[in-house]
Amino acid sequence: MVASPPSADVAAKRSKVEDLKEQSQHLREPVATELREPTNRFSEAGIQILKFHGSYQQDNRDNRVKGQEKDYQFMLRTRSPAGYIPPQLYLTLDRLADEYGNHTLRATTRQGFQLHGILKKNLKAAIAAIIRSMGSTLGACGDLNRNVMAPPAPFRDRPEYRLAYEYAHRIADLLTPQTGAYYEIWLDGEKVISAEEHPEVKAARQRNGTGTIFHDNEEPIYGDRYMPRKFKCCVTVPGDNSVDLFSQDLTLVVITNKKGDLEGFNIYAGGGLGRTHNKEDTFARMADEIGFVAAADVYDAVKAIVATQRDYGDRYNRRHARLKYLIHDWGVAKFKAKVEEYFGKPLAPFRPLPPWQYHDFLGWHSQGDGKFFYGVSIANGRILDRDSFKLKAALKKIVKEFNVPLRVTPHQNVLICDVAPNQQDAIQLILQQHGIPDVSAIDSLERYSMACPALPTCGLAITESERAIPGVLERIRRLMDRLGLEDEHFVIRMTGCPNGCARPYLAELGFVGIVPGTYQTWLGGSPHQTRLAQVYIERLPITELEATLEPLLVYYRDRRHSGESFGDFCHRVGFEALRQFAASYTPPATQRKRYRVDVQAEQYQQLKALAAAKGVSVAALTRQALQQYLSAQ
Repeated sequence: MVASPPSADVAAKRSKVEDLKEQSQHLREPVATELREPTNRFSEAGIQILKFHGSYQQDNRDNRVKGQEKDYQFMLRTRSPAGYIPPQLYLTLDRLADEYGNHTLRATTRQGFQLHGILKKNLKAAIAAIIRSMGSTLGACGDLNRNVMAPPAPFRDRPEYRLAYEYAHRIADLLTPQTGAYYEIWLDGEKVISAEEHPEVKAARQRNGTGTIFHDNEEPIYGDRYMPRKFKCCVTVPGDNSVDLFSQDLTLVVITNKKGDLEGFNIYAGGGLGRTHNKEDTFARMADEIGFVAAADVYDAVKAIVATQRDYGDRYNRRHARLKYLIHDWGVAKFKAKVEEYFGKPLAPFRPLPPWQYHDFLGWHSQGDGKFFYGVSIANGRILDRDSFKLKAALKKIVKEFNVPLRVTPHQNVLICDVAPNQQDAIQLILQQHGIPDVSAIDSLERYSMACPALPTCGLAITESERAIPGVLERIRRLMDRLGLEDEHFVIRMTGCPNGCARPYLAELGFVGIVPGTYQTWLGGSPHQTRLAQVYIERLPITELEATLEPLLVYYRDRRHSGESFGDFCHRVGFEALRQFAASYTPPATQRKRYRVDVQAEQYQQLKALAAAKGVSVAALTRQALQQYLSAQ
């Protein structure tokens, strides 16, 4: 059965970006022409097409000077399925960060790396170097399938993890743009050695019969206009929600038999978190259960879902263009029926699954093949060298000396993989010598938090995020210590705008920038990211953080069930009860007055390092030190 095309009315309405894509000659122009021009930026049309090549044009707002041109620079993002980074690619990225970038690397929430601060004149050299080091930036941004995620843990003795990794790479290959523009522009048409595609992937890209493929087109799946908006997917295993599966357009869950043989995949679809303030028709949405597909048919099922969104997604209103809005408008039943038209047969019923849990895989773990991996916690994904903390130098030394690959996690951390038993102590020593605290010393609020880059480089940022969250976490920890919650933690995420790149709408406590210095505050998400949070406060000036959170934390401390998390508590009691308690709350007299003691910056850094080593908060350590000093007097 051949799928019906969209109506003439739908096809006739389209945004300006749709015209730019169609006129781009499959992503060639105007990027190819403008790249050769002696300017420091691209035109608006060039910016839109450049995204497909994995780069955003930005300007550093910290460097803006009235009356002068903006400080234009570029962000590059890698396409790294399942977060896999071979050693030669990591060493190249490390070098490029120093040679062309701002001397930092940033692990992303989609398991890639970002380079910031690259000038236009260096873009070609940087992308060419990435390609020649077995990497790619093609499709890391733009209106197509983005980086395909998977649980990062390299468990060799667990077939489902191996299958998730393999199929993340295969789905990424299936949905990679086929245009020759990428190599023509960045390598002058030079062919590079790359991993061979699986033969089933090649066959699936050519197989049609139901309207999923454009014959005689350079882009058989995407056509001339690619997707209506970005498309995000992942492959995971039952029970492992390290990938935030409910936030994805498409999730495949590996289903194996008792022997570990692949039977097929459960399918979720329709997740997405991006929204716009004061636009109620934009919203965060969790993915729905769609059905089950046998392993032999998985590529055709993926093509059917992509084709449904490609042909029926909104190409006029970009705020309404993601798959989640199509499923919301149609309903799951109609969406599934249309997918089955493209698929050519019904999908099987969704199979039962165990409860989902979040895993971060930090610290040492056995891979099951005689080797080990070590999860390094990276605050907000930023790999840098600063003062006595030299993470960038440490990772470079480890990768170079031991020739080990890395895997980026969906939580912006890094796993050092394939470590032989006789290498563990040496790697641990390198980390220690470079000031990297042991996992056990990291405050749990920081461990489970995330923030987007925001200011100064993101053009969409309304307020601070990455630069603000360390202070916010420290303030919340001091408050929790004072309230007797020093052993508790919850998932905190912050973004500088409502697009939700750090996925705040699935956090137990989410901060979303709404005006400078002020955040929309979300509560009630699950610690395992299986439930959407809801807006609790529309505008919270960050200066009022403690006064706002204190009654909520006291209520949680006194009324929670055994083992209940903060997010689950807020969801259970409801916002009306939270607001009533907050309105009637009066701090104890001993807590009404707060005192501040100033210390020098160097002293604070020493306190922070010592607190991390002891596994306590800075506030707790300071109180202890002062008490010991006063007692001695």
